[in-house]
Amino acid sequence: MPVDEAEVARARLLPLAPAGFEELEGEGWIELAAYVDERGEELLRAALGEVAVTPVADGWEDRWKSFHRPVVAGGLWVGPPWEVPSEGVPAVVVDPGRAFGTGAHPTTRLSIALLADVERGSCLDAGCGSGVVAVAAVRLGFAPVVALDLDPEAVVAAEATARRNDVVVDVRRADVLRDELPPTDVAVANIELAVVESLLGRVPAKVAVTSGYLAHEAPTASGWECSRRLELEGWAADLLVRL
Repeated sequence: MPVDEAEVARARLLPLAPAGFEELEGEGWIELAAYVDERGEELLRAALGEVAVTPVADGWEDRWKSFHRPVVAGGLWVGPPWEVPSEGVPAVVVDPGRAFGTGAHPTTRLSIALLADVERGSCLDAGCGSGVVAVAAVRLGFAPVVALDLDPEAVVAAEATARRNDVVVDVRRADVLRDELPPTDVAVANIELAVVESLLGRVPAKVAVTSGYLAHEAPTASGWECSRRLELEGWAADLLVRL
C-alpha cells in the first residue's frame, strides 16, 4: 500500500492483530503482515479489503515473541517475561500471549509517560486490556488502582499481570460506557476516540489521560481542557483536566 495510507491501515489492523504485526517498507510503499488463522483472514478482508495470503511454516504461533521488545516509559521498564529488565529501573512485566500487547505500542507508552507526571492518587484504567497501564500506575505510586474491561479474557489477563508483578489492582469486568464507574482522582483510557469521548462525559475523575487515536485526532468533551499532548509514531495522547 502507499506509505500515506499506512497509519490508517495500522489503526485498523491493530485490534485484529494485537500481538503485533510485521512491517516491510520500500520506496513509496509499505507492507503490513500479521499471522492469523482462517477466521483472522476473513476479518482482515472485511477491515482492509483485498489482502494477500502466504502460508507459513510450522511454529509461527511462537514467532510473534521475537517482535516484542521492552521499552521505557514514564521511567518504567515495560516488557515481556522472556526479556531481562534493566537494572535499577522499576519493571512492569506483562505476558501478552497472543491476545494483548506488552506495552510497546506508542499509545501505551504515551499514556504511561503522561501518567508519570500526574499528582498521585487513586486511578481508574478504563478498558485495561492486559493491565499494563494499571500495573504501571501502581509502580508509579497510584493507589488504589481499579482496572475495568468488558472482555472476560482481558480481565483474566489483567489479573495475571497484577499477580506476575506482585501488585494490588482491583480488576473488574464492566462496560465503561454503561456500568457505574468508581470515583477516582485520575482516569486513563487508551481506547478508540469515540469511546474516549463518551467516557469523558460520565467518568467521575478530575484528571484524565486519554489515548488510542492518531495524531491528527483529538477528543472533544464538554467540561474538559487539554493541558498537555504527546505524540509518537503518528499516535497521540492527551492530559485533560476538568474545568
